[in-house]
Amino acid sequence: MDFTLTEEQTAARDLAARILGDLSTHERLAAAGTGSDAELWKAICAAGLVAAVTDIGLLGLVLLLEEQGRTTAQVPFAASCAYGLLAVAAHGSPEQRERLLPGIGGGTVVVSGAIFGSGLAVTAEGPDAIGGGAAGGDVRTGAPGGVRTGRPEPVRMGGSGAVRTGGPGAVRTAPQGLLSGTVPVVPWLRDATHVLVADDRRRLWLVRTAEAACEPVELTAPWSAGRLTLDGTPGERLGGDGAYDDVLATARTAFAGLQAGVCAGSLARAVEHTNAREQFGRPLAAKQGVQILAADAYMDTEAIRVTAYEAAWRRDEGLAYATQALTAAWWASEAGRRVVHAGQHLHGGTGADLEHPVHRHFLWGRQLDAYLGCGSEVLQELGELIVSGEEGT
Repeated sequence: MDFTLTEEQTAARDLAARILGDLSTHERLAAAGTGSDAELWKAICAAGLVAAVTDIGLLGLVLLLEEQGRTTAQVPFAASCAYGLLAVAAHGSPEQRERLLPGIGGGTVVVSGAIFGSGLAVTAEGPDAIGGGAAGGDVRTGAPGGVRTGRPEPVRMGGSGAVRTGGPGAVRTAPQGLLSGTVPVVPWLRDATHVLVADDRRRLWLVRTAEAACEPVELTAPWSAGRLTLDGTPGERLGGDGAYDDVLATARTAFAGLQAGVCAGSLARAVEHTNAREQFGRPLAAKQGVQILAADAYMDTEAIRVTAYEAAWRRDEGLAYATQALTAAWWASEAGRRVVHAGQHLHGGTGADLEHPVHRHFLWGRQLDAYLGCGSEVLQELGELIVSGEEGT
């Protein structure tokens, strides 16, 4: 692949870094609780960063999501671009593109995705599950409300004993295009005006959240999630054969870029802490064990980044990228988990403080570890794809 970024990609990345660095502060994140930051989302959309993805491509989006991950900014950037902007641009009809893309780019239309790869692991854990707190504002700039409110139900993603739900098969379609079924967890559903739903035949449907039942659900990370219930709900078909596979591969690549940023942010905090903290008159960073752990975390972060870049670049160039997307997803899951654990470890007892900024990176990293298929599931899917010889998308 060609690692040279275009001027537009570089400018967009730098602008995103400046906006997110200035506005996604620890204080604002704490005030947002488990909801999204509506004012930050308005600033991102007003700066043209969402709309720019149509020009800078998936690689450009990965660059922007890295910056979001560094600051764990609570906005539906990844979802609305992967399931909305890029999905509609690639698979929408001319009429759909003309009608939907301006709203998505401007932030008045926010799209979430009820699309899952190897499956979504969900377990209702009761009041002791990770998550909770007040929900943030509606990030839809100027969009009407349409999501039902209520007490969020804590849900833990991943972990042993989890019940597998969601994914193709959870939603069925009647001949008239009416959808029925329940998807227990849809990240950023509480922010969305639309949700892209995959049915049991791997067909994609765009559903207005105002016409569906959406109940708040809390996840490990503050992703403003909800439970989607469809009962004869009208859906708008998006794309044809192959659209599901392409959108899933795009989402996996995008969220791998987000994980690269989460890991880079966690590691940066760990480096700052170990250089400032002294033990027996020497910085912790001078100790060999600390250096080895940090070096391993750095290499893991770079592996996530380079595999996400390769998959994104290949898609933008019109090349097959199915295996590359799965490879990026595997690194994001396996290496991402190692890095955020290392970030906690390098902070020592401070890392156990739930209010410390590094803990937020830990929660995001563990959420991304399980999203769109954990490492072992993705690895099995990759192996089956290679054996079948169908490595294109």
